Amino acid sequence: MDLKDGRVVIRLRPDLAPKHVERIKTLTREGFYDGLKFHRVIDGFMAQTGDPTGTGGGGSDYPDLPAEFSSEPFTRGTVGMARTPDPNSANSQFFICFDDAEFLNGQYTVFGEVVDGMDYVDQIKKGAGQSGSVSDPDTIVKMQVAADAKGE
Repeated sequence: MDLKDGRVVIRLRPDLAPKHVERIKTLTREGFYDGLKFHRVIDGFMAQTGDPTGTGGGGSDYPDLPAEFSSEPFTRGTVGMARTPDPNSANSQFFICFDDAEFLNGQYTVFGEVVDGMDYVDQIKKGAGQSGSVSDPDTIVKMQVAADAKGE
């Protein structure tokens, strides 16, 4: 995932959430995430993206996914799927934790972890207050599946 400041490498975890990993890979290969905003960014908590409307209420044209909760904890660099109050409503939105967020454990699907470039994640423009709403938000410049990126 290329951000304005540099490349973030996320190790996908199909061992924890095979359906979610497959969805992320499918959308990435379709170019879905390229140019999308980090619409909700809460300092000390997380940065959320993956909504084509930029409002927090949108998703892809694919059906929502069933929860794939695990005992994997939400720690700094964990990548999880966003959802509504319905546990089976994850679609395309995801978030990256800036810090440990144990209160999310067992309630959201973990599908990856940042293994390189967390310093670039830390530089994503933060939003205001608890809503994390961001004016003039940062975007995903380009996202790709490493296995598909030949010569980069």
